[in-house]
Amino acid sequence: MENKIAKLTEIIRDSNNIVFFGGAGCSCESGIPDFRSSNGLWNEKLKIKFTPEQLVSHTFFMKYPEEFFKFYKDKLIYPEAKPNAAHITLAKLEKMGKLKAIVTQNIDGLHQAAGSKIVYELHGSVLRNYCMKCGTFYDEKFILEAKEIPTCPKCGGTVKPDVVLYEEGLDDNIIRGAVDAISKADTLIIGGTSLVVYPAAGLINYFKGKNLILINKSTTFADNKADLVINDSIGKVFNEVMKLI
Repeated sequence: MENKIAKLTEIIRDSNNIVFFGGAGCSCESGIPDFRSSNGLWNEKLKIKFTPEQLVSHTFFMKYPEEFFKFYKDKLIYPEAKPNAAHITLAKLEKMGKLKAIVTQNIDGLHQAAGSKIVYELHGSVLRNYCMKCGTFYDEKFILEAKEIPTCPKCGGTVKPDVVLYEEGLDDNIIRGAVDAISKADTLIIGGTSLVVYPAAGLINYFKGKNLILINKSTTFADNKADLVINDSIGKVFNEVMKLI
C-alpha cells in the first residue's frame, strides 16, 4: 500500500490537469450511505415491493409522489453531513492548480461545501429544488419541512428536486462540460464508484491522457485499464497523499 500511495503522490506532483470522477464512496465517510443498501424496501400502504431504483424513478415520482418524498427525505437528504478528507483534498488540489474539475455522480453538494469551484454534478443536487409549474427555486430545507408533497406557496405547483431520476436524461450542458474536462485531462482519478451507473460511467471513455487511477474498495470493470489501482477508502488514501505532497 505504501508503494501505491507513493506512486499516486508522484503522479499528482507531475500532473497539471487532473480531473476527478467520483461516486457514492466519496460521501460514505461523511455518513451518507449508498441508497442501494436500502434494497427491497416494503411499502405497507402500497403493498408492493420496490427496489431503490424504482423508488427514485420518474414513474414513481409521478404516480406515488407522497411515497416518493417520504423515501427521498429519509434516504437522500443528509443536512448534517460535512465534507470528509476526500472532498477537502480535492479542494486543496484545485487551489494548488493541479485539479481542473470534478465530475460527480453524487447529489449532496459536499464538494462545493469543501471549497471546490468547478464541479459537474451529473445527477443534480438535493440542495436545489424547483416548482414544476412556475420554476421558482427552493432549498433542501423547504423540502424537509414540507408536509407530504412539497407545494409552491406562490402558485400551488409541486416542487421537484433538481436531481436526475431514473428514466430521466442527464443535462446536456453538464455532460458537455464533463466530457470536455475529461478529454483534456492528463490524469483521471476515479474514486468511490463501482462504475455501474450509465450513462455516467461511460464518460471515462473520453479520457485520452497519461495516467488513469482507480481508488475504490471493490474492483471495477476498468481496473485492467488503469495505471494504478488502490482498493481502499478514498478518504484514507487522499489523507496519506496529502501528508507527502
